[in-house]
Amino acid sequence: MSTKNQYRFVLVSRKTRLQELVERFNTWPQAKFYLEHNQVDGQDYFDENAQYQQCLVDAEQTLKALGRFQLLERSFLPNYQFSPDDIVVVIGQDGLVANTLKYLNGQPVIAINPDPTRWDGRLLPFEMAELGSVVKRVMTDSISDKTITFAEATTNDGQRMLAVNDLFIGPQSHSSARYNLSLNDETEMQSSSGVIISTGFGSTGWLQSILAGARGVVGGKSKTESEGFDWDKQRLQFAVREPFPSNTTGTELVFGQVKGAEKLTLESFMPENGVVFSDGIQGDYLAFNSGCIVTVGVSDTVGRLVV
Repeated sequence: MSTKNQYRFVLVSRKTRLQELVERFNTWPQAKFYLEHNQVDGQDYFDENAQYQQCLVDAEQTLKALGRFQLLERSFLPNYQFSPDDIVVVIGQDGLVANTLKYLNGQPVIAINPDPTRWDGRLLPFEMAELGSVVKRVMTDSISDKTITFAEATTNDGQRMLAVNDLFIGPQSHSSARYNLSLNDETEMQSSSGVIISTGFGSTGWLQSILAGARGVVGGKSKTESEGFDWDKQRLQFAVREPFPSNTTGTELVFGQVKGAEKLTLESFMPENGVVFSDGIQGDYLAFNSGCIVTVGVSDTVGRLVV
Protein backbone atom coordinates (compact mmCIF):
# COMPACT_ATOMS: atom_id res chain seq x y z
CA MET A 1 0.00 0.00 0.00
CA SER A 2 1.32 3.45 -0.89
CA THR A 3 1.94 6.06 1.78
CA LYS A 4 -0.83 8.16 0.25
CA ASN A 5 -3.45 5.46 0.84
CA GLN A 6 -2.50 4.99 4.48
CA TYR A 7 -4.41 8.13 5.46
CA ARG A 8 -8.03 9.12 5.20
CA PHE A 9 -8.88 12.76 5.72
CA VAL A 10 -12.39 13.57 6.91
CA LEU A 11 -13.33 17.19 6.22
CA VAL A 12 -16.17 18.31 8.49
CA SER A 13 -18.26 21.23 7.26
CA ARG A 14 -21.35 23.12 8.34
CA LYS A 15 -24.17 24.91 6.54
CA THR A 16 -23.71 28.64 6.16
CA ARG A 17 -26.37 31.17 7.07
CA LEU A 18 -27.15 31.57 3.37
CA GLN A 19 -27.72 27.83 2.92
CA GLU A 20 -29.93 27.66 5.98
CA LEU A 21 -32.00 30.60 4.75
CA VAL A 22 -32.48 29.03 1.32
CA GLU A 23 -33.62 25.79 2.99
CA ARG A 24 -36.10 27.77 5.07
CA PHE A 25 -37.52 29.90 2.24
CA ASN A 26 -36.94 27.46 -0.67
CA THR A 27 -35.25 30.01 -2.95
CA TRP A 28 -32.66 32.74 -2.51
CA PRO A 29 -34.95 35.53 -3.88
CA GLN A 30 -37.52 34.71 -1.19
CA ALA A 31 -34.82 34.62 1.48
CA LYS A 32 -33.41 37.92 0.20
CA PHE A 33 -36.86 39.52 0.36
CA TYR A 34 -37.17 38.39 3.99
CA LEU A 35 -33.79 39.92 4.86
CA GLU A 36 -34.46 43.21 3.06
CA HIS A 37 -37.88 43.45 4.68
CA ASN A 38 -36.06 43.35 8.02
CA GLN A 39 -33.43 45.90 6.89
CA VAL A 40 -30.66 43.27 6.74
CA ASP A 41 -27.98 43.44 4.06
CA GLY A 42 -28.01 40.15 2.16
CA GLN A 43 -24.56 40.81 0.70
CA ASP A 44 -22.93 39.81 4.00
CA TYR A 45 -24.61 36.42 3.74
CA PHE A 46 -23.32 36.06 0.18
CA ASP A 47 -19.79 37.05 1.15
CA GLU A 48 -19.68 34.67 4.10
CA ASN A 49 -20.98 31.79 2.01
CA ALA A 50 -18.58 32.47 -0.87
CA GLN A 51 -15.59 32.55 1.49
CA TYR A 52 -16.64 29.34 3.21
CA GLN A 53 -17.32 27.44 -0.02
CA GLN A 54 -13.93 28.48 -1.38
CA CYS A 55 -12.30 27.14 1.78
CA LEU A 56 -14.03 23.79 1.23
CA VAL A 57 -12.80 23.64 -2.38
CA ASP A 58 -9.23 24.53 -1.39
CA ALA A 59 -9.23 22.05 1.49
CA GLU A 60 -10.53 19.24 -0.71
CA GLN A 61 -7.80 19.84 -3.29
CA THR A 62 -5.12 19.87 -0.60
CA LEU A 63 -6.32 16.74 1.17
CA LYS A 64 -7.00 14.66 -1.94
CA ALA A 65 -3.38 15.16 -2.96
CA LEU A 66 -2.26 13.60 0.32
CA GLY A 67 -4.62 10.65 0.78
CA ARG A 68 -8.19 9.38 0.71
CA PHE A 69 -10.87 12.01 1.27
CA GLN A 70 -14.36 12.25 2.74
CA LEU A 71 -16.51 15.37 3.02
CA LEU A 72 -18.87 15.17 6.00
CA GLU A 73 -21.62 17.68 6.78
CA ARG A 74 -22.22 18.38 10.46
CA SER A 75 -25.64 16.71 10.66
CA PHE A 76 -24.13 13.33 9.71
CA LEU A 77 -21.59 13.29 12.57
CA PRO A 78 -23.65 11.15 15.00
CA ASN A 79 -23.94 8.28 12.51
CA TYR A 80 -20.53 8.38 10.85
CA GLN A 81 -18.06 5.57 11.52
CA PHE A 82 -14.63 7.12 12.03
CA SER A 83 -11.52 4.96 11.64
CA PRO A 84 -8.86 5.04 14.39
CA ASP A 85 -6.32 6.30 11.83
CA ASP A 86 -8.45 9.11 10.39
CA ILE A 87 -7.14 12.66 10.41
CA VAL A 88 -10.06 15.05 10.88
CA VAL A 89 -10.11 18.58 9.49
CA VAL A 90 -12.80 20.97 10.70
CA ILE A 91 -13.54 24.27 8.98
CA GLY A 92 -14.92 26.34 11.90
CA GLN A 93 -16.58 27.96 13.83
CA ASP A 94 -15.65 27.00 17.38
CA GLY A 95 -18.93 25.20 18.02
CA LEU A 96 -18.33 22.84 15.11
CA VAL A 97 -14.93 21.88 16.55
CA ALA A 98 -16.45 20.97 19.92
CA ASN A 99 -19.32 19.10 18.25
CA THR A 100 -16.89 17.06 16.13
CA LEU A 101 -14.58 16.13 19.01
CA LYS A 102 -17.49 14.49 20.83
CA TYR A 103 -17.83 11.81 18.16
CA LEU A 104 -14.14 10.91 18.02
CA ASN A 105 -11.93 8.69 20.12
CA GLY A 106 -8.49 10.26 20.10
CA GLN A 107 -8.18 11.04 16.37
CA PRO A 108 -6.30 14.33 15.78
CA VAL A 109 -8.41 17.33 14.82
CA ILE A 110 -7.05 20.18 12.71
CA ALA A 111 -9.29 23.22 13.11
CA ILE A 112 -9.28 25.88 10.37
CA ASN A 113 -10.58 29.43 10.69
CA PRO A 114 -12.36 30.11 7.36
CA ASP A 115 -12.39 33.89 7.84
CA PRO A 116 -10.19 35.41 10.59
CA THR A 117 -11.69 38.85 9.94
CA ARG A 118 -15.13 37.49 10.83
CA TRP A 119 -14.48 34.84 13.53
CA ASP A 120 -12.28 35.18 16.60
CA GLY A 121 -11.72 31.43 16.52
CA ARG A 122 -10.46 30.60 20.00
CA LEU A 123 -10.49 26.94 18.95
CA LEU A 124 -9.37 27.61 15.37
CA PRO A 125 -5.56 27.95 15.51
CA PHE A 126 -4.89 27.64 11.76
CA GLU A 127 -5.80 29.45 8.55
CA MET A 128 -6.42 27.87 5.15
CA ALA A 129 -2.96 28.71 3.81
CA GLU A 130 -1.43 26.57 6.58
CA LEU A 131 -3.53 23.44 6.00
CA GLY A 132 -1.08 21.57 3.75
CA SER A 133 1.93 22.03 6.00
CA VAL A 134 -0.02 21.25 9.18
CA VAL A 135 -1.44 18.02 7.72
CA LYS A 136 2.03 16.85 6.67
CA ARG A 137 3.35 17.52 10.17
CA VAL A 138 0.48 15.52 11.67
CA MET A 139 1.27 12.65 9.29
CA THR A 140 4.87 12.60 10.50
CA ASP A 141 4.05 13.20 14.20
CA SER A 142 6.09 16.40 14.17
CA ILE A 143 3.47 18.75 15.60
CA SER A 144 1.99 19.04 19.08
CA ASP A 145 -1.60 18.69 20.17
CA LYS A 146 -3.65 19.43 23.27
CA THR A 147 -5.47 16.72 25.17
CA ILE A 148 -9.07 17.61 26.00
CA THR A 149 -10.85 16.04 28.95
CA PHE A 150 -14.46 15.03 28.33
CA ALA A 151 -17.35 14.76 30.77
CA GLU A 152 -19.43 11.59 30.68
CA ALA A 153 -23.00 11.08 31.84
CA THR A 154 -24.46 7.59 32.27
CA THR A 155 -27.97 6.64 33.32
CA ASN A 156 -29.22 3.72 35.40
CA ASP A 157 -30.80 2.22 32.26
CA GLY A 158 -27.45 2.07 30.42
CA GLN A 159 -27.50 5.22 28.27
CA ARG A 160 -24.34 7.28 27.82
CA MET A 161 -23.56 10.83 26.72
CA LEU A 162 -20.23 12.62 26.29
CA ALA A 163 -19.65 16.36 26.60
CA VAL A 164 -16.72 18.36 25.26
CA ASN A 165 -17.84 21.68 26.78
CA ASP A 166 -20.55 20.98 29.31
CA LEU A 167 -23.57 18.95 30.33
CA PHE A 168 -26.94 20.40 31.26
CA ILE A 169 -29.26 18.44 33.54
CA GLY A 170 -32.61 19.98 34.31
CA PRO A 171 -35.97 21.06 32.88
CA GLN A 172 -36.68 21.06 29.16
CA SER A 173 -38.42 24.43 29.39
CA HIS A 174 -38.37 27.45 31.71
CA SER A 175 -39.57 25.71 34.85
CA SER A 176 -38.10 24.19 37.99
CA ALA A 177 -36.39 20.83 38.21
CA ARG A 178 -36.64 18.67 41.33
CA TYR A 179 -33.86 16.17 41.98
CA ASN A 180 -31.49 14.82 44.58
CA LEU A 181 -27.83 15.77 44.08
CA SER A 182 -25.00 13.75 45.65
CA LEU A 183 -21.22 14.17 45.66
CA ASN A 184 -18.96 12.03 47.84
CA ASP A 185 -20.61 11.95 51.27
CA GLU A 186 -22.85 14.98 50.72
CA THR A 187 -26.40 14.85 49.39
CA GLU A 188 -29.15 17.43 49.00
CA MET A 189 -32.67 17.64 47.62
CA GLN A 190 -32.80 20.65 45.29
CA SER A 191 -35.20 22.69 43.20
CA SER A 192 -33.50 24.77 40.49
CA SER A 193 -33.49 25.68 36.83
CA GLY A 194 -30.85 23.02 36.19
CA VAL A 195 -27.23 22.04 36.76
CA ILE A 196 -24.27 22.82 34.50
CA ILE A 197 -21.25 20.49 34.64
CA SER A 198 -18.31 21.95 32.71
CA THR A 199 -15.01 20.59 31.43
CA GLY A 200 -11.86 22.69 31.27
CA PHE A 201 -12.49 23.09 27.54
CA GLY A 202 -15.88 24.64 28.26
CA SER A 203 -14.93 26.46 31.46
CA THR A 204 -14.81 29.85 29.73
CA GLY A 205 -18.24 29.33 28.16
CA TRP A 206 -21.63 28.66 29.72
CA LEU A 207 -20.13 28.18 33.17
CA GLN A 208 -18.70 31.69 33.01
CA SER A 209 -22.13 33.23 32.46
CA ILE A 210 -23.33 31.61 35.68
CA LEU A 211 -20.28 32.80 37.61
CA ALA A 212 -20.55 36.29 36.13
CA GLY A 213 -24.15 36.57 37.28
CA ALA A 214 -23.25 35.40 40.78
CA ARG A 215 -20.36 37.86 41.00
CA GLY A 216 -22.65 40.64 39.85
CA VAL A 217 -25.07 39.91 42.67
CA VAL A 218 -22.54 39.58 45.51
CA GLY A 219 -19.74 41.75 44.08
CA GLY A 220 -16.09 40.85 43.61
CA LYS A 221 -14.28 38.70 41.08
CA SER A 222 -12.25 35.54 41.21
CA LYS A 223 -9.44 35.67 38.66
CA THR A 224 -9.01 31.88 38.62
CA GLU A 225 -12.68 31.24 37.97
CA SER A 226 -12.99 33.95 35.32
CA GLU A 227 -10.09 32.48 33.32
CA GLY A 228 -11.39 28.90 33.43
CA PHE A 229 -9.08 25.94 33.91
CA ASP A 230 -6.82 23.80 31.72
CA TRP A 231 -8.38 21.64 29.01
CA ASP A 232 -6.57 18.48 30.14
CA LYS A 233 -7.39 18.75 33.84
CA GLN A 234 -8.94 15.56 35.17
CA ARG A 235 -11.77 17.44 36.81
CA LEU A 236 -15.15 18.98 36.13
CA GLN A 237 -16.83 22.04 37.64
CA PHE A 238 -20.52 22.08 38.44
CA ALA A 239 -22.86 24.96 39.23
CA VAL A 240 -26.54 24.89 40.11
CA ARG A 241 -28.62 27.54 38.38
CA GLU A 242 -31.04 29.55 40.52
CA PRO A 243 -31.34 27.09 43.45
CA PHE A 244 -34.50 27.65 45.49
CA PRO A 245 -34.50 27.28 49.30
CA SER A 246 -37.60 25.78 50.89
CA ASN A 247 -38.70 23.42 53.65
CA THR A 248 -37.74 20.45 51.50
CA THR A 249 -34.98 21.79 49.20
CA GLY A 250 -31.55 23.17 50.05
CA THR A 251 -28.94 25.50 48.58
CA GLU A 252 -25.70 24.30 50.17
CA LEU A 253 -24.35 21.96 47.50
CA VAL A 254 -24.60 24.36 44.56
CA PHE A 255 -20.99 24.76 43.36
CA GLY A 256 -18.03 22.42 43.37
CA GLN A 257 -15.60 20.12 41.62
CA VAL A 258 -15.74 16.53 40.44
CA LYS A 259 -12.13 15.31 40.46
CA GLY A 260 -10.46 12.17 39.15
CA ALA A 261 -12.62 9.14 39.84
CA GLU A 262 -15.26 11.07 41.79
CA LYS A 263 -18.87 10.94 40.61
CA LEU A 264 -21.68 13.48 40.77
CA THR A 265 -25.08 11.78 40.99
CA LEU A 266 -28.49 13.28 40.28
CA GLU A 267 -31.75 11.42 40.84
CA SER A 268 -34.82 12.89 39.16
CA PHE A 269 -38.08 13.60 40.95
CA MET A 270 -39.67 15.16 37.87
CA PRO A 271 -42.68 13.34 36.37
CA GLU A 272 -41.87 14.74 32.92
CA ASN A 273 -39.84 17.27 30.89
CA GLY A 274 -36.47 16.47 32.48
CA VAL A 275 -33.50 16.33 30.08
CA VAL A 276 -29.77 15.76 29.90
CA PHE A 277 -27.98 17.30 26.91
CA SER A 278 -24.42 18.24 26.07
CA ASP A 279 -22.65 21.12 24.35
CA GLY A 280 -25.84 23.13 23.84
CA ILE A 281 -27.43 20.61 21.47
CA GLN A 282 -30.92 20.36 22.95
CA GLY A 283 -32.35 18.21 20.18
CA ASP A 284 -30.09 15.30 21.17
CA TYR A 285 -30.96 14.55 24.78
CA LEU A 286 -31.52 11.82 27.36
CA ALA A 287 -34.76 11.85 29.36
CA PHE A 288 -34.31 12.81 33.03
CA ASN A 289 -37.66 11.91 34.53
CA SER A 290 -38.78 10.20 37.74
CA GLY A 291 -36.73 7.09 38.41
CA CYS A 292 -33.78 8.20 36.29
CA ILE A 293 -30.40 8.39 38.05
CA VAL A 294 -27.58 10.15 36.17
CA THR A 295 -23.95 9.66 37.15
CA VAL A 296 -21.44 12.23 35.87
CA GLY A 297 -17.66 12.01 35.94
CA VAL A 298 -14.47 12.45 33.95
CA SER A 299 -14.54 10.25 30.85
CA ASP A 300 -11.83 7.82 29.77
CA THR A 301 -12.37 9.16 26.24
CA VAL A 302 -10.29 12.25 25.40
CA GLY A 303 -9.99 14.62 22.47
CA ARG A 304 -6.89 15.76 20.56
CA LEU A 305 -6.79 19.25 19.08
CA VAL A 306 -3.73 19.98 16.94
CA VAL A 307 -2.02 23.22 17.96
